[in-house]
Amino acid sequence: MRKISATFIFPGNRPPLKNGILICEDDGTIAEITDTGGMLREQAGLEYYSGILVPGFVNSHCHLELSHLKGKIPERKGLGGFLGEINKLRNDENLLDPLALKKADFQMQHSGTVAVGDVSNSISSLEVKRTSKLYYHTFTEAFGFHPSRVEKAFSIAKFVESMFHEAGLSVSVTPHSSYSVSETLFKRIKDNALSDNSILSIHNQESIAEEMFFKSCSGPILNHLQHNLGLDVSHLKPKRGSMLHWVLSLLPKENQLLLVHNTYTSQSDISVIKENRNPENTYFVLCPNSNLYIEDQLPPVPLFQNEKLNLCLGTDSLASNHQLSVLQEMITLQQHFPDITLHELVTWACLNGARALRIDHRYGSFERGKNPGINLITGADLQHLKLTSACRVKVLQQPA
Repeated sequence: MRKISATFIFPGNRPPLKNGILICEDDGTIAEITDTGGMLREQAGLEYYSGILVPGFVNSHCHLELSHLKGKIPERKGLGGFLGEINKLRNDENLLDPLALKKADFQMQHSGTVAVGDVSNSISSLEVKRTSKLYYHTFTEAFGFHPSRVEKAFSIAKFVESMFHEAGLSVSVTPHSSYSVSETLFKRIKDNALSDNSILSIHNQESIAEEMFFKSCSGPILNHLQHNLGLDVSHLKPKRGSMLHWVLSLLPKENQLLLVHNTYTSQSDISVIKENRNPENTYFVLCPNSNLYIEDQLPPVPLFQNEKLNLCLGTDSLASNHQLSVLQEMITLQQHFPDITLHELVTWACLNGARALRIDHRYGSFERGKNPGINLITGADLQHLKLTSACRVKVLQQPA
């Protein structure tokens, strides 16, 4: 048994405890959490740390297979420019680093992550995930904005899914985005998701270019599809109404859904979401450092807080981020939105991410019987309970 105490314990599912005590089995399974009322007495075998104890982090959105592109794409090119660079570089054999995925996986472990919602378009990350200490749920994306590509796109996604299944890994087929998936392909994905009761994830409102493409068939995304990918766009027609309403009408209400980025999501968009989905199974994944890297823009977090949305955190890929650290995402949010409480940030980084991936029976909070991992955050402003740029994380216990 281990008895661990710190200046504060943030359990993830309840307010913080000052000088609380966390008791766990040798394998990290939580046995008890004690509220000392802030009055900690000396006792045998007690480990004490100056700092904040939190559960292991859940990275709700990552692209592990793009890890070899770290530092290869200039910042602030906008989504259209970023997509063009990804298309040019992702399969460049001169840039491929066979160790890049292992390094990224190790980096996440070292930075306190215990579980990842990871996007894969191939099986290149399969072996790393199979042998990793991290829990992975893989979203195998379907791409195909031209109606003629539906069967091929869906069969590729299902093949990748089957390979992850055979390796004993959690996986589901999901659409990439509103601008890269045709209505017919959306319907195939919807039927498949309903049949499998699977988790869905989709890149949502990462750029205003998405709305331009939807409403007027113009802008950087059209340019990417037409000139970078050389695709036939003659079938495209401008659509009326809300892009988000169109997307939601093509996804099953019954299934868990992660909306990723939400950089340009508005009050009216949130109304559309609440009218068309159950807020309980809808999660909004924020990737602030990636948003700054690509669009130099952050999502309207205070609006999301006021609307009491289920927020969780992701890093996106090393192609659009300098590291895969959930703590760094938390720090960025704290710096730009100082009114966010540390309790909220920990909930988003831990419990909400675990709920989004349906693994909250094990991860996300310090509760009896769970094995969520234990992280120590140092360098925080302990008087005001705020994160600072000096914050670092030390892993005290990895999940068994």
